[in-house]
Amino acid sequence: MTAINAATGGARPALRHRLAERGIDRQLLLLIPAALFVLILFIYPFLYGVGLSFQPTEGGALGAYREFFTDAYLRDTILTTLQLSLPAALLNVLASVPIAYRMRGRFRGKRLLTTLLVVPITLGTVLTAQGLLNFLGPTGWFNRTLLSSGLADAPVRLTNNYWGVFFSLVITGFPFAFLLVLSYLSGIDPTLERAAATLGAGRWQRFRRITLPLLAPGLATTFCLTFVLAFSVFPSAVLVGDPSGTTRVMSIAAYDAAYVRYDYPLASAVAVLMGVVELLVIAAVLGWRALLYTGSTAGGKG
Repeated sequence: MTAINAATGGARPALRHRLAERGIDRQLLLLIPAALFVLILFIYPFLYGVGLSFQPTEGGALGAYREFFTDAYLRDTILTTLQLSLPAALLNVLASVPIAYRMRGRFRGKRLLTTLLVVPITLGTVLTAQGLLNFLGPTGWFNRTLLSSGLADAPVRLTNNYWGVFFSLVITGFPFAFLLVLSYLSGIDPTLERAAATLGAGRWQRFRRITLPLLAPGLATTFCLTFVLAFSVFPSAVLVGDPSGTTRVMSIAAYDAAYVRYDYPLASAVAVLMGVVELLVIAAVLGWRALLYTGSTAGGKG
């Protein structure tokens, strides 16, 4: 038994050394299940969708893409989606910065305030849309207050149009942006600002010259993530928007092509174009970040 244990104990280091000599770490084998999960649920469906978009029933390999760009009703969905997602993502990021900046330190009620700010994440898109309809709809509390007080002669239309979807994207996207910005701000060493204050720098100078440059990479990343979240809008565009008119976004066009017209190549083409547009916007934002700030992307605490 001792000889067997000795032989086994001697073989294990030898095997580990042989794998190490070939640049193989046995712990990396733990990544195989995760890699298979990503391959099966993400990469394969993506490649299958791309391949399907090049197999239309007529018009050649690019027939589905040609149909999309020649049909104004389909082509305009790109602009409509960008008009919703870009302002919503920008507003969420800009609104998150001052609030997260003020909440970096410790104060009474911080945990309660943070909870209230992130509650919309737990509501979901459907409940948020229902709340908007009850509050901002033609017969909602907001319009009833305006009519009863004489401030308006007719209900103000804030739902079932562009503004309904925009408000929904802001409500559901702000908590996500706020948590990201707060995490990035928490990673910036506060002694940097205190050192600048001892040299006579004011609050605005400290924020503009120290905090903002260190926060810029995080803001760019936060904008990209919130933009992707808003760009894929579908339930809001249907529940509180005008899905056949002013809020007909690309996701609705893809759904209509797949489950109304049963044109799966066209639906796949729309989905691929959604990814292309998102990648172009993300590349532009990351390129702007590289021009704005070329230092370290981490604030770091000591």
